[in-house]
Amino acid sequence: MTADNAATIRAFYEAFGRGDGAAMEALYTSDVRFSDPVFGELRGPRAGAMWRMLTGSAQDLRVELAEHAADGDTGSARWIAHYAFTRTGRKVVNDVRATFRFAPDGRIAEHDDRFHLWRWTRQALGPSGLLLGWSPVVRAPLRKQAAASLDAFCAQDAPA
Repeated sequence: MTADNAATIRAFYEAFGRGDGAAMEALYTSDVRFSDPVFGELRGPRAGAMWRMLTGSAQDLRVELAEHAADGDTGSARWIAHYAFTRTGRKVVNDVRATFRFAPDGRIAEHDDRFHLWRWTRQALGPSGLLLGWSPVVRAPLRKQAAASLDAFCAQDAPA
C-alpha cells in the first residue's frame, strides 16, 4: 500500500501541475478533511471544489513536487507552487509542506498544507502584506475573501 500511496501523492501534484482540479478531487474520499492557512478547514466536496476553483483561475501555474513519501496509511510532501496571485497579479513562490492520511482504498482522507503565511502575504499582497501580513488585520479579511470566493464558486458549480 505504501508504494500506491506514494503514487497517489505523485498523481495529485501532477494533476495540480496540469491544472486538473477534477483529477485532484477524484483522489480524495467523499468525506475528506483538508486544511491550510488561507482556507482553514474544509470538509467533503468543498475541499475538491477549492482545488477546481484554484486550478481554474490560476495564471502561469507551475507546481514542483520537491519530495514525497508514504508509510502505511500516512504520507508527506514538500511542494512548491509558482504563480501569479489572481487578485493582484503579483508573482508568488509558495513552499508548502503537506501531510496526508489515506483511506483503505488508497484515496486521500486527510490533507494538511502548511506554509509561512506572512511570507505568502508579502509576495501576494505586496507592501500591505509586508507590513501587516502577520496580523489579524490582513489575515482575517484574507480568510474571509477566500471563503467567499469558494462559496461563490460552489454556488455557480452546483447542479441545476
